[in-house]
Amino acid sequence: MVLKFTQSLDLDWRLYRHDIQGSAAHARMLGAAGLLTDGEVRQIEDGLGTVLREIESGALSPSERLEDVHMNIENRLTELLGPVGAKLHTGRSRNDQIAVTVRLYLRDRLLELRSALLALLAALLDRAEKHKDLIVPGYTHLQQAQPISLGHYWMAWFEAFSRDCGRLEFAGASLAECPLGSGALAGSTLPLDREATSRALGFDRPTRNSLDSVAQRDYMADYHHFASLFAVHAGRLSEDLVVYATQEFGWLKLPDSFCTGSSMMPQKKNPDVPELIRGKTGQVLGHMMDLLITLKGLPMTYDRDLQEDKRGLFASLDTVSGILEVLPPLIAGTDADGAAARAALEKGLSLALATDVAEHLVMKGVPFRDAHRKVGRLVRYCLDRDKALPDLTPGEWKEHLPEAGTDVAEILSMESAVARRKTYGGTAFGQVAFQIGQGKELLRGKEESLKSEKERLKNL
Repeated sequence: MVLKFTQSLDLDWRLYRHDIQGSAAHARMLGAAGLLTDGEVRQIEDGLGTVLREIESGALSPSERLEDVHMNIENRLTELLGPVGAKLHTGRSRNDQIAVTVRLYLRDRLLELRSALLALLAALLDRAEKHKDLIVPGYTHLQQAQPISLGHYWMAWFEAFSRDCGRLEFAGASLAECPLGSGALAGSTLPLDREATSRALGFDRPTRNSLDSVAQRDYMADYHHFASLFAVHAGRLSEDLVVYATQEFGWLKLPDSFCTGSSMMPQKKNPDVPELIRGKTGQVLGHMMDLLITLKGLPMTYDRDLQEDKRGLFASLDTVSGILEVLPPLIAGTDADGAAARAALEKGLSLALATDVAEHLVMKGVPFRDAHRKVGRLVRYCLDRDKALPDLTPGEWKEHLPEAGTDVAEILSMESAVARRKTYGGTAFGQVAFQIGQGKELLRGKEESLKSEKERLKNL
């Protein structure tokens, strides 16, 4: 009963490859330090290779009696090699062993996530390029506010997810230190070369404090911070896709392959994939809180509570990976209905161009607060008569807003409203093209950095 409760194989068996990787490096270091002979190092490396093949072929299944991935691998190695296999754990505790194993595993998973996240950035750039000249409603409070370029909208999400990419890179950088050699908590009396092990495993340096090495889970929290904000962004984007694809809005068109029909109503096209992405956001946030609450109040150094840190980590990694598997092709297949967007804008054009008129007055010397009040009264006049601002006659303009002048007609179009917003980062067509160019440059840099990191680790 107690063994079943304390075992961790349901969590850590997926770490077998990285546990073997760390063990092989540890054996080579022991050999260089004179704690193993050259022949013993070769035996251990060959034996670990045999164990790896047995696991991957299914010939070796984990035993709950042996509690965790580390003991299962070491037990099988000792069965194969006898006393030589039992020498592998020299100068090592399961505390520093799991710390390095999880780091190696997480490092590989974060590289996979970076590749997938860059694919999402590329899909957003593609949509922005295609839709940079298409005008759609922009919203605040989910109410029509001003016309914008749809390309500008896609680039807004590009900015959000590029920040997530930065957070993901930071999470990867937090894995740069190797804890192996810290022992249970206080280091070792043996002549271990921690620098050599660190280099062999592709880390920048060994950790600086053995107590902190086996106690801290900051690197996991850094991943969860990335994952949580990424999931929030993915959920908010999904909400937009769901809303803007409804018949009431109708100017975004989701690809059929990411939607399903109703079991009862044949006319329905349900946005299942974005709804599921939105629904999974809470799970990812919950996993972050799970870790932080576990860590809260734990004494130095290792405590068995930390065995559970991997449950939320692995679940979150799997969820985020799943989202990143479907989100890039979903975005790539999402299109727009320009006619529906224009119809929606024309319906609310009185409101959409009101700010343009107010700023037009400002350019003529009217204080903004006065301009805001005057244009507000004019909008009320239009609403009461079911008119749009471009429908007003010159006489009506002169009567209700004489400060506007006769040239006000030049700004009363959606194209003008978008094109005139030329401030840096604005929605003007030229600004959107500039943002896309910047985005492409940023993406190229991140792709080159990722390729370089993969090559570095491949050549270890």
